[in-house]
Amino acid sequence: MTTGLIFDIQRFSVHDGPGIRTTVFFKGCPLRCRWCHNPESQAMGPEIMVRPARCIGCGACRAACPHGAVDDRARCRACGACAAACYTGARELVGRTMSVAEVMAEVERDRAFYDQSGGGVTFSGGEPLAQPEFLAELLSACRARGLRTAVDTCGYAAWAVVDRIRPWVDLFLYDVKVVDDAKHRAFTGVSNARILANLRRLAELGHEVVLRVPLVPGVNDDEASIDALAALATSLARRYPVSLLPYHEIGIDKYRRLGREYLLEGVSEPTAERVAELAARLAQSGLQVRIGG
Repeated sequence: MTTGLIFDIQRFSVHDGPGIRTTVFFKGCPLRCRWCHNPESQAMGPEIMVRPARCIGCGACRAACPHGAVDDRARCRACGACAAACYTGARELVGRTMSVAEVMAEVERDRAFYDQSGGGVTFSGGEPLAQPEFLAELLSACRARGLRTAVDTCGYAAWAVVDRIRPWVDLFLYDVKVVDDAKHRAFTGVSNARILANLRRLAELGHEVVLRVPLVPGVNDDEASIDALAALATSLARRYPVSLLPYHEIGIDKYRRLGREYLLEGVSEPTAERVAELAARLAQSGLQVRIGG
């Protein structure tokens, strides 16, 4: 039985593809984007998140932990004993192993809403391509049940992985973080050569794609970056719509809960005027541009 690691399943999502959708969030990602608003999605294993404001100091977590890790995160094995013992939900185990059947039972609950709205199921992350066997079986199961699918991906995988799953994908929500490779390495930790090569092949094969671009001040919100994005998008074999996703600060507190440093501390959200200005510049290339998911 194939299983995978999931950190959330969100019902009634309206920002991850057309219509009403259920979004399945895979845990684990090969990128380390400095602006990531779901840092709990990055590690390839379960983690403990802590909300100090909820703690009542009862000591139940400390008594339950077999590794003495409540006072020393370095000793944590993410067994979940502390979270299970916590009365107030101050400690949470993020990431659970699920089978294909378990995920499908969840997503099929809202089939009526998919049918009425033109929605379906979106596999997101983390990075779903980082669990290729699990993703392939889920996509195949969706196709067998007549459920429309989308994959929200950064595209960082061997082409063989993309090639295997693409016949079952109705829509790729394809993240293009930064077009310049050196800057991409600096802000995500990896080269974008593989990402862009996979995107070009999907376009050549005629797949449906929406380009999703996080608009991050000081990273890719300058005119040169927007012009490079326009040049990339207009060079593809198909002309795809572009969604600009303005940077926000919503996920910063999650880094604290994980005991991690947020590397873009102090970066402000872009103004609506600046986002509109950059969207208009991008649209001058003849691209369909929208702001938001």
